[in-house]
Amino acid sequence: MSVPRGMVLRVRTMTAAAARRTALAAQGFAAPRPASTDRRTVLRVLEKTQVLQLDSVSAVVRAHYAPVFSRIGPYDRALVDEAAWSHSARRPRRLVEYWAHEAAMLPVEDWPLLRWRMEQYRNGRWGGAREVLARNPSLPEDVLAVVREFGACTAGEVEKHLELDRPRSKDHWGWNYSDTKVVCEQLFAIGELSVGKRVGFQRHYELTERVLPPQVHSRLIEEPEAVRELVRRSATALGIGTEPDLRDYYRLHRRQTEPAIAELLDSGELEEVRVDGWDRPAYLRGGARVPRQITGAALLCPFDPLIFFRPRTERIFDFHYRIEIYTPEHKRVHGYYVFAFLLDGELVARVDLRAERASGRLLVPGAFAEPDRDTPRVAAELARSLREMAEWLELDTIEVGERGDLAALLAAVLTPVGRTRS
Repeated sequence: MSVPRGMVLRVRTMTAAAARRTALAAQGFAAPRPASTDRRTVLRVLEKTQVLQLDSVSAVVRAHYAPVFSRIGPYDRALVDEAAWSHSARRPRRLVEYWAHEAAMLPVEDWPLLRWRMEQYRNGRWGGAREVLARNPSLPEDVLAVVREFGACTAGEVEKHLELDRPRSKDHWGWNYSDTKVVCEQLFAIGELSVGKRVGFQRHYELTERVLPPQVHSRLIEEPEAVRELVRRSATALGIGTEPDLRDYYRLHRRQTEPAIAELLDSGELEEVRVDGWDRPAYLRGGARVPRQITGAALLCPFDPLIFFRPRTERIFDFHYRIEIYTPEHKRVHGYYVFAFLLDGELVARVDLRAERASGRLLVPGAFAEPDRDTPRVAAELARSLREMAEWLELDTIEVGERGDLAALLAAVLTPVGRTRS
C-alpha cells in the first residue's frame, strides 16, 4: 500500500506479550493437540514452521522429529520419514532436503526458491570444496555417472564403484574418501544431487531429477522473486519479526531482505509495528493470529524453529539460550543437550536430556528453573511432559540427576510414578 506524499503513516504499537503470543500462534502453539496423528497432521506442522532443521546429534531424538512432537504430541516418526524419503504414485514425496536454515527439510514445492543459492555455490560452497574440485576436476562427473547408473548411493558406495572402474594406485588414484564425500556434498549444494533416502541418518545421494517432480525440478525463479517469497514464508512462520528475524529464517542477506520487506509492506502482506521493549521495527504478517492466551506445555529441542535464532529467543522470551555441545564439559552451564520448557506461553525452565536406548532410560542430568517461577507447578508440568516424551521414545524409566535448582523437586514429583528413579 503506497502512502501519498505528505501523509504520515501511524505505526501501530503492540505489547511485548501480544507479540510473544503472535509468535507462538504462528508456530502452532495456540492450537489444541489433535485427537489422533497421521501424515496430514504432520504436514500441517510444516505449514506452520515451513522448515525442519536437520542435525546429526541424536542425544535424545533427531532434531527434525522433535518440533513435530512439541506441537502435536506423540506420533509415529515414520510419518516424517515417509514424507521425506519415500515415494510412490499413491503417496508422493512431500519434503526434500536442502540448505534452508542450515540443513533442513522443506516442502518439495519450495526447492526452486533456493536455486539462486545453488548458483552461488557453483564454484564451491566453502574453501575446502574449491580445493577438492581444483585437485580433482573430473570427480564430479565421475560421481554423477555412478549415481546415474546405480541409483541412490552413500558417498562410501560411490567410492567403491569408482574403485572398481579405476583401481587405486600410487600413480593413478587422485582422490580419497573425503574428497568423494566433499564432491557429493558439493553436487548436493548446487542442486545436481539430492537425497533419495536416509538409512541410519546417512545420506543416499540421488540425481535431483529423480527425486523431484519434473515441474518442480525444471522451474526457474529469479532471485528477487524467490527471496520475496522466502521472506513471505519467514513472516508466516514467525508471525511477527524484525528484519534480522526474517533474514535468519532462511539465512538470507540484509541486501536481499530489505527490498523484499519493502515490497511486502507495499502490498499489505506485512505491517510495520512497534513492539514495547524491542529496539527496532517489527513486521506483522497480514492475517497473523494474536490469541488472548496460550496454554499448554512443550519441550523444545535446541533446533526448534521457535527458538533457533537465539537473539529473537532472548528478545521475545527473556531467555538467554546457548547450545553447549561443543563447550568442554567442565565449562558447561546447563548441559550437553538442553531442551527449553514452554509452559503457558513462557519459557520457564530448561532441562538437560539424554535417551539411553540400550537400557530404556530417559536421563535428566540437570533441570533448571527460570527466575521468579512457580517451581512446584513447573516441576509438575515438566514431569508430565517428560513422561510423555519417554513413552513416545519407548523408554521405560526416567532418572533425574542432581544438577540444577529444579532437579530435586522434579525427582520428588516423578518418584511416585514407580517406574522412575533418581
